[in-house]
Amino acid sequence: MLTAVDAGDAAALLAAVPAGRRVALVDPRFVGHVHALRLGLTDPRFPAATVPGALTARPEARGALLRALHRTAAAVGVGAPVVDPDTDPAPEDRTVPGRIAVALEAEGTAVQRPALGSLVAAVPTDPEQEAAAAAAVASVDDEAVRLRSAVKAHDGFFTTFAISPYSRYIARWCARRNLTPNQVTTASLITALIAAGCAATGTRGGYVAAGILLLVSFVLDCTDGQLARYSLQYSTMGAWLDATFDRAKEYAYYAGLAIGAVRGGDDVWVLALGAMVLQACRHVVDFSFNEANHDAVANTSPTAALSDKLDSVGWTVWARRMIVLPIGERWAMIAVLTALTTPRIVFYALLVGCSLAACYTTAGRLLRSLTRRASRTDRAAQALADLADSGPLAQAVAAIAPGLRGTFTAPAVALLGTLVMVGGALFLPYGSWLTVAAAAVYVVLSGLSVARPLKGALDWLVPPLFRAAEYVTSLVLAARSDVPHAVPAAFGLVSAVAYHHYDTVYRIRGGTGAPPQWLVRTIGGHEGRTALVAVLAAVLTHTSGFTTALTALAVAVALVVLVESIRFWVSSSAPAVHDEGELA
Repeated sequence: MLTAVDAGDAAALLAAVPAGRRVALVDPRFVGHVHALRLGLTDPRFPAATVPGALTARPEARGALLRALHRTAAAVGVGAPVVDPDTDPAPEDRTVPGRIAVALEAEGTAVQRPALGSLVAAVPTDPEQEAAAAAAVASVDDEAVRLRSAVKAHDGFFTTFAISPYSRYIARWCARRNLTPNQVTTASLITALIAAGCAATGTRGGYVAAGILLLVSFVLDCTDGQLARYSLQYSTMGAWLDATFDRAKEYAYYAGLAIGAVRGGDDVWVLALGAMVLQACRHVVDFSFNEANHDAVANTSPTAALSDKLDSVGWTVWARRMIVLPIGERWAMIAVLTALTTPRIVFYALLVGCSLAACYTTAGRLLRSLTRRASRTDRAAQALADLADSGPLAQAVAAIAPGLRGTFTAPAVALLGTLVMVGGALFLPYGSWLTVAAAAVYVVLSGLSVARPLKGALDWLVPPLFRAAEYVTSLVLAARSDVPHAVPAAFGLVSAVAYHHYDTVYRIRGGTGAPPQWLVRTIGGHEGRTALVAVLAAVLTHTSGFTTALTALAVAVALVVLVESIRFWVSSSAPAVHDEGELA
């Protein structure tokens, strides 16, 4: 810590700090809570941040900080305003850090101002103000506020009332022992994998242990985010691990249950894959809707207004959060049913519960879309095109086909293609080349769906329809093949492809765009993979070669997407986007 005698001296001291380090300016008269300073000066997600009397800048904002400091020092020295009073508001914080924050914003550098709530951050200018600030500091328990703010602002009923009341203290325990959120996330994954292994034993003791360990894994899953918020240890890698590990844990547990059931003489692989497909399609509905509408202009809807009104009534908030079967309620249900019943009952409950939740959420999104008067942006259209995951075949069709006009044309054509593909897989003779013909029709219709920018009211349905077509086709053809282990192989294939689709979502959320086109082309796009599975089913009808081919395809897709994804997230400069409200 260095002390500067004036703004000019502060500029000289800051210039001497190595370029790769974060710097902070704090008024020596500052009075406030330590956590207020922590929120303002240590959050790694923002290039610059300020609270009254303090300002911080990451390396990327250092240059702008020095320019603002020199400009502020010069302006104050001659009695001039820091910014143009005709175009910029006067700073509420009249200290040097506060004036510099306004100057930074005037130059175009975003400055984060964290909400302090009951925390105190002040720069008193006389003994009376200093005494009042000190009294305000003493009246608020800094640590209690820090613990409360560690809990996610919006969460499910089970998580809020059954986990968070004590998991926040586990987070504090971890922080005091210098454990990182990534370490806790990894522990949660390992615990869930052990739970899956216990379920795979197929014994009652194994099922009981699996249920208990799954709940422990979920507690750790809540703890890692609370630790990140408690200690402000946000990172790009942490955001990615937290998001992807949740899916890996749940789907690995499904596989463990299926293996255990087979050991007990009950083959439920079709149910396991069906549960995974349904859950993945639910998520892509959420992702697509949010990406299509988060920056929409004139974003108004009577349905949204009704939803906001219901949120003002306490009990409806929790009822609506439980209806969607969020991760807390879902994992609690899975854990209890695993311990007390059989894998088949677990999957039946999952399929029924997730189906009802999917109907509820999708209906709400449809109503909002149909009653909303909004203009969707080019960014939203590009996000939907990226989520569609169109490969070279669909792109070739889109390039030569005239764009189909009409408000609902794109989702209608995508729905028709999905029905043709899934219907062919279900009802045409297994192994028939007619199924391959249906896949060819699906390719053409897929290309027509994305031939024009996806800016229609219901165009967000296009990616979920493509996911349903690809995943369900793999499930149906594997189930109808009557080939040993074909469905587990399809489970692996859908898992690998679903990882790619989730990875696409997280990249878009981070503002870095979708995976590169070479990756999408290499793994064929949704239509290419769907057509390939149909061809394999026709060529390798009722032979073990079908299982081998599905397994090889799953391994190839997994290797390509995992290697590229890990390379991207390890080296990425994407912002750390942590979930503060998603329940799934």
